[in-house]
Amino acid sequence: MTTPNATASSAPHSRLAHYPVPLFATVMGTSGLAIAWKKAGHVLGLPPAIGLALQWWALVLFVMVALGYLAKMASHWEAVKKEFSNPIRLNFFPAVSISLLLLAVAFADSQADLAQGFWVVGTALHLVFTLTVMSSWIHHARYEIKHANPAWFIPIVGNVVVPVAGINFAPAEISWFFFSIGLAFWIVLLTIVMYRLFFHEPLPERLTPTLFILIAPPAVAFIAWLKLNGGQLDAFALILYNVALFLTLLLASNALRFFRLRFFLSTWAYSFPLAAITIATLIMAEHGAGFFVGLSWLLLIVLSLVLLLLTLRTIQAAMRGEICVPE
Repeated sequence: MTTPNATASSAPHSRLAHYPVPLFATVMGTSGLAIAWKKAGHVLGLPPAIGLALQWWALVLFVMVALGYLAKMASHWEAVKKEFSNPIRLNFFPAVSISLLLLAVAFADSQADLAQGFWVVGTALHLVFTLTVMSSWIHHARYEIKHANPAWFIPIVGNVVVPVAGINFAPAEISWFFFSIGLAFWIVLLTIVMYRLFFHEPLPERLTPTLFILIAPPAVAFIAWLKLNGGQLDAFALILYNVALFLTLLLASNALRFFRLRFFLSTWAYSFPLAAITIATLIMAEHGAGFFVGLSWLLLIVLSLVLLLLTLRTIQAAMRGEICVPE
């Protein structure tokens, strides 16, 4: 005779209940690719239509992912609360607001009113996420050093994204406020994460791709600093760019380790950081350094291939039923 408990345990799980918030990383990566191609249109003379098409695809992707998560919130609120209380998953929630901020950057030159709406909502939401996540870090009873990983940079990176479009949509003091938060706490978190990587067990395979997130803070901070500093390529800008470039080289030198990894949604962590260093390198090329023109081409090709492979692999995983399942 089948007991009620056995019946309950053998019942099929709700796929919507396991709809993962890290899916918003797909929007971040696609938006970053769109911005990179639009920048390449100005710097490398590539067709502008590619960047325009990608920005609209990023918006469609955001709507689809957001509707899915709103459906989860409406029908499986307890699952959302459980995800929000997870010390790893919590740090992926700000990907929602960062997606809006990146869409604002992508649309700023073609749909200014739409971009400003994205920026206002994204900025307000990201401040809420930053305060919530940092409060969780401070007033906690569950975090251990093993929980520290590069995904912790996600709430911080969003703060330095704010000025990229924000300098055109709001008083400069607002952009300086967010940039200051991002820069200060990037240094704090970099120390914590490096300590965990150097002196404790390696990251689990599922989280190993998040090492690429190390590239994003200095690369995005470089772009934001130029926006705040009137486009002047000063010594501080060069320091930020070269730190990002070194981290890119460090991870590239371990490429075989990453190629051997299985696909997880966290593999999308490759995308936005690669987009950030590509955009930063295009800016360096724009300032007349010939070496960076060639490097821009290389990074843009790598970025485009990585996004293509990630998109195809995600579609394949969805068709196989490997997404929206218990972990």
